[in-house]
Amino acid sequence: MKFKISNQIAAIKPYEPGKPLKEVEREYQITNVIKLASNENPIGFSPKVYDAVTKNMKDMNRYPESSAYLLCNKLAQKFHIAPGNIVIGNGSDDIIALLAHGFLNPGDEALMPLPSFLMYEISVKTAKGRPVRVPLTDFSTNLEGIIEKISAKTKLIFITNPFNPTGSTITDDEFNEFLQKIPDDIIIVVDEAYIEFVRNDSVYNSLKNPLQDPRIVTLRTFSKAYGLAGFRVGYGIMDSEIAEILNRIRQPFNVNSLAQAAAVAALGDEAFLNKSIQTTHNGLDFLFSELADLGIDCLPTQSNFLMLDLETDATQVFQKMLKRGVIVRSMKSYGFDTFLRVNTGTQEENIIFIQALKKVLRNKD
Repeated sequence: MKFKISNQIAAIKPYEPGKPLKEVEREYQITNVIKLASNENPIGFSPKVYDAVTKNMKDMNRYPESSAYLLCNKLAQKFHIAPGNIVIGNGSDDIIALLAHGFLNPGDEALMPLPSFLMYEISVKTAKGRPVRVPLTDFSTNLEGIIEKISAKTKLIFITNPFNPTGSTITDDEFNEFLQKIPDDIIIVVDEAYIEFVRNDSVYNSLKNPLQDPRIVTLRTFSKAYGLAGFRVGYGIMDSEIAEILNRIRQPFNVNSLAQAAAVAALGDEAFLNKSIQTTHNGLDFLFSELADLGIDCLPTQSNFLMLDLETDATQVFQKMLKRGVIVRSMKSYGFDTFLRVNTGTQEENIIFIQALKKVLRNKD
């Protein structure tokens, strides 16, 4: 029997995550694989997270607190806002889907860069909306191109800053000029998953002065700088009217108890956060220097990853790196056939990556 599905769902391209460590070890019969493909935190998470999770294990026979009271209040205190301006999600992907389902009617449009995080497109399509993709300009978000694509059907605009996968950014001046040209009834979703790693003070940060514009919805995550990718905790900060809609339609227990406890503990350890950021910056400086010595051009980045241009089929290099136990990300699916994306690791992992890349490029398989 052949079941019928909607044309929107049939057209969805599945999200492809980076290859897992265990899968590579099984496939190539190797051990001690390192993963630099998914922009994860290489030094783990705060010891306070371990203590909090261990302490809360005894209560796992109970449902989570649906309001995420402690976490919302901790975030409210951090950003000097009200808990009613916060929506907690099972990763920021969860909130992306809530926005699409909460504000798109069939046929409504959502604008986004091309390429960009695939969950924007998937969420819009599952909400029966129409994704409108605007190609990048010089590896950066084409803000003028987005403005030109606005129509009477436009309801959402997705902006990623810093941008994944290229690492480019939007400045305060650029964003404020962009904002002035957006109609008042369009929600602007600013995805700041990598904002903690920014070193350039001119980069737009929506939470420097939060809630100044009711159109802006900020998305952030605990997966990157805080090292909680496996816990799946994201949050959105937005006008209370938007938050009320999202909280109305989200699953009541979308963030589990241990994830909530982990996030609260992570927010309480600024020293670990600073260590994570410094480790990333040191790693980027090392990688840029080593790659320059190899004559490899890299795109500028304000994130915890970089894109390097091998000026050859990067997918072949990606496959050869896998055989050497180093997982990176081929950018072919993004339309950048000669590029790899690599996130920073520990210093030992960064050295292993450079050594493996040298051998692959010298054809010493």
